[in-house]
Amino acid sequence: MTTNVPNTPNVAIIAYEGVQQSALHGLGEMFDVANRHVDEAAGRRISHGVVTSPSADVSEGLDAIILPPNLVGARGENALSLHNWLRKQHLAGTIMCSVCAGGYWLGHAGILDGRPATTHWALEADFKSTFPKVQLNPERILLDDNDIVTAGGVMAWVDLGIHLIGRWLGPNAVSRTCRQMLIDPTGREQRNYRSFRPNMRHGDQTIRALQIWMEGNPDADQSVHALSLQAGLSERSLHRKFSNSTGYSVNRYVQELRVEKAKGLLELTTLPVTEICWRVGYQDVSAFNRLFKAHSGLSAGEYRNRFRINPLQADQSGHSTQSR
Repeated sequence: MTTNVPNTPNVAIIAYEGVQQSALHGLGEMFDVANRHVDEAAGRRISHGVVTSPSADVSEGLDAIILPPNLVGARGENALSLHNWLRKQHLAGTIMCSVCAGGYWLGHAGILDGRPATTHWALEADFKSTFPKVQLNPERILLDDNDIVTAGGVMAWVDLGIHLIGRWLGPNAVSRTCRQMLIDPTGREQRNYRSFRPNMRHGDQTIRALQIWMEGNPDADQSVHALSLQAGLSERSLHRKFSNSTGYSVNRYVQELRVEKAKGLLELTTLPVTEICWRVGYQDVSAFNRLFKAHSGLSAGEYRNRFRINPLQADQSGHSTQSR
């Protein structure tokens, strides 16, 4: 680590085993770019270094510690010495930062208990189960709670880096850094990227069969009454068994499923939004648009513009063929 000097925020980026290398080094490079855009008269720079073995020699003068993400499934539950070091640093006033699964290290250190935080949306269920005292907000790309800053997705280290640059070096440095590195500094939420991946491995054959039918018939009547008839259950039994098996109420599941189907059609076809609305079981286009935006954070048109893949043209039977 570089020795701390006045007006120089000191940042330790933790290189735990399995850490994402692009984040580990990309954060430092981003800080270097920002430093080059700071007015020399201001004298303020971000000092940073990669730390592989936290110890007393890197414990003094730290303004922030960053736990980057990883791509190997590591969760840090056995890194007891690192947990202890993180706790001591936090108590000493160091800002604690994490990205994606890096939040597990802060969670195991007890730093996130009772605090709002975010992580990758796909980790939501496991993170909540592992750290029930954390106020998890998985729809957020980044959540700044003053002395704790957490970011969501695997690539959200970019958002964290820009956020810290703005915090320490100001908006001018953010603007110049983003322009040089071709980064969009605002406007993202995790729910823009979130996918619905329901549990199908719960062991209840009746509910699983119903889920498979729902997947194949999104435009059918999927009211509680209709689904109870399809499953051969009373409405009361359906509510209980469905919630216990999937973790969703019936109505919420139907909404999530239909929005996910609509996303696929927006990404892969050129169908008008009105027709997509009908194909996923809604007759009221305005109501569909409100529901879609509530779930994804984007209108259907905005979603298509952002996530469209090589468009496919749906034929009259509902199948898709490559457009030419």
